[in-house]
Amino acid sequence: MTPEEERALFERRRRGRSIAILLVLIGLAALFYFVGMARLLRG
Repeated sequence: MTPEEERALFERRRRGRSIAILLVLIGLAALFYFVGMARLLRG
C-alpha cells in the first residue's frame, strides 16, 4: 500500500467515525427534546 492509499483509507475511516458521532449526537438531542416535551405536556 502506498502512503497516498493509506492516507485515503485513514481519511475515509475518520469521516465514517465523524458521521457516526454526528448521528449519535442528533439522536440524543432528539431524545432529550421529546422527553422534555412529554414532561411539559404531562404536567
